[in-house]
Amino acid sequence: MRWPAFFAVIVAGIGIDQWIKFLVETRMDMHELIDILPFLGLFRIHNTGIAFSMFAGMDRLFLIGLAVAVMIFVGWLAARTNPAHGLARLGFALILSGAFSNNLIDRLVLGYVVDYVLFHTPVWSFAVFNLADAFISVGAGLVILDEVFVWRRQARAGGPADGPRDG
Repeated sequence: MRWPAFFAVIVAGIGIDQWIKFLVETRMDMHELIDILPFLGLFRIHNTGIAFSMFAGMDRLFLIGLAVAVMIFVGWLAARTNPAHGLARLGFALILSGAFSNNLIDRLVLGYVVDYVLFHTPVWSFAVFNLADAFISVGAGLVILDEVFVWRRQARAGGPADGPRDG
């Protein structure tokens, strides 16, 4: 994945996530549940922590600083990744998109992250999350998947292959 496509994924991800959050914030009441499927609903909450509300109550500037440090590291990894490793590059772009939307825009503008996706049954529910969280999770999965493909190529070739950190 070349840089123009990389940045297009980031911008598109941020735009879609922020648009959905705007709709949730302006059209749903706090803690309102709108069932979409028997196990999936929209549920508006505000998260002052990070994933799964960890570190809720921590200083907002600390969380923003932590996010910036992680984003710099992920950007550095992306820059070191060979453009031929499209899955890894796509993964890094999704991670940056989600981190930027959740941890910079939401926290700087609102002071919290807007979460709205709820998987649930009548007796169980998963943590409420948002599209940016999904981007981060899927992105991490793509990076790992790319690493598995590189490892398998190396094993078949009997030696080191062109790894994602080359180039």
